[in-house]
Amino acid sequence: MSTRLPSPLAGRRPTREDLARFAALEGDAMDDVLPDPSRGEQLRLLIVGINPGLWTAAVNAPFARLGNRFWPSLHRAGLTPHLIDASRGLRAEDEQALRERGIGITNLIGRATARADELGRAELREAGEVLGRRAAELRPALVAIAGITAFRAAFAVPRAQLGPQETAGLAGWPAEVALWVVPQPSGLNAHATVESLAATWRDVARRAGVPLEDPHDQ
Repeated sequence: MSTRLPSPLAGRRPTREDLARFAALEGDAMDDVLPDPSRGEQLRLLIVGINPGLWTAAVNAPFARLGNRFWPSLHRAGLTPHLIDASRGLRAEDEQALRERGIGITNLIGRATARADELGRAELREAGEVLGRRAAELRPALVAIAGITAFRAAFAVPRAQLGPQETAGLAGWPAEVALWVVPQPSGLNAHATVESLAATWRDVARRAGVPLEDPHDQ
């Protein structure tokens, strides 16, 4: 059974007033999606966003803002059996579909902001250390961080590029957990499309051992 809380807005889309209210909150603004080992669910792929946007915080669902290409690209890649609409919150059946495939979703930093560039360098460095400890504890096959700029700051690797990462030089990172950096799926990233993101997610999923839907069945 899920331990996530439903959307605080009870299924409606947030208003400007709602977004302003969530901008003032401190601490974690979104519940994680994580497979439950007690139910025989195995965490294969841990997807890590940078931090919740205000819309995501308002509905307590990852990558929830309209126009974000995360869910369309995951579906196009075959990681979900149907296109998930998280704009009003994450439905229990959608969460279960992710968990059964071994997909978890969390953030580098829990507090919500209107833009990721509102995060400080020291805050990101601390978040990188915390993520390394979580990876050691949760032991997914692979961690995929969505956003190269924040990754460079969090792990002090200013020349890192998108794709699989060399983890030997990352202090505290567990050797058995692979690490990829994937493009930021936000509509603000003009260099990524649903198709290009889907191609990346397929590569990541295969490396993590996540079963994929047959694209001909979608």
